[in-house]
Amino acid sequence: MKKVKVAVLGTGSLGQHHARIYSELHAAGLLEMTGIFDANVASARAVAEKNKLHVFASLDEAVAASDALNIVTPTVTHFEIAKKLMTQGKHVLVEKPITDNSASAGELIELAKKNNCVLQVGHVERFNPVFQYVASQANDPRYIECQRLSPFPARSMDIGVVLDLMIHDLDIVLALVKSPVTSVDAVGLSVLSQSEDIANVRLRFANGCVASITASRASADRLRKIRLYNGPANPCYISADFRLQEGHISRLVGGDSTLAAGASIVSEFAGKKILREVAPIEKAEPLKLELQSFVECVRDKKTPRVTGEDAKRALDLAFEITRQISGQRT
Repeated sequence: MKKVKVAVLGTGSLGQHHARIYSELHAAGLLEMTGIFDANVASARAVAEKNKLHVFASLDEAVAASDALNIVTPTVTHFEIAKKLMTQGKHVLVEKPITDNSASAGELIELAKKNNCVLQVGHVERFNPVFQYVASQANDPRYIECQRLSPFPARSMDIGVVLDLMIHDLDIVLALVKSPVTSVDAVGLSVLSQSEDIANVRLRFANGCVASITASRASADRLRKIRLYNGPANPCYISADFRLQEGHISRLVGGDSTLAAGASIVSEFAGKKILREVAPIEKAEPLKLELQSFVECVRDKKTPRVTGEDAKRALDLAFEITRQISGQRT
């Protein structure tokens, strides 16, 4: 079977990891890594030397040599680069957010359909084993709480914390709830940058679910947690950590229920017990799973796990949140 030829565009804080993983997959014989390109030649050469990769002299050279390309460049460049690639029939994995406006995101979606291109968007948490576990249990979500906190970064200064960090959890919640958003109530403020650095939103969905999402890039600690409460269809409470890839699930059972290995009793009342068990989450590198999946989608002509439509829904919601926050700041 012919190997997919892949290139990485952008060798910054995230692009260098794309390059590293593709280099490993190339060595394993799973694809052909054609090389990398970055307008910052020094950055590209440093990443290439570390991973024994070819450096393309231009974007056009990278496109000509590849079947599929990863766009890991600043958000403001996503649209023009992705449009150029798909116009030439190339498959694209573009980092989140898909673009910096809804109209251009819609144009890329239509362009991918017209040219039969795979368009995958880098919402990497969908490939986190934690998400896979939570999604397997969340068949009746009623309340979801997400927290994503980090110290101030030295990257992504062209966007605020909603498009930088919160959009991960917006995509996660939309994927879990699968119901239209009916209400958005957001608050946020700038601390160290010209954009919002701390934000919180409360979402209500048509099916009755409520979600509270907090994001901060002005925190002393790193935190990426989700808590989910299911309704009567599958009553349970899940608490999980995306960063540590571990979690617990608590269920209400009858008083005579046998205690499973590793389970503990949280409380007992009126002949019933609340049991707490360690979630069976097998740790893995989400980005590696994401890139492998992209190559498989290109090779086997499959629909990506995170489509352009998925990314646009998260983007549109993020813009509504930033509009509310911008109005408050003004």
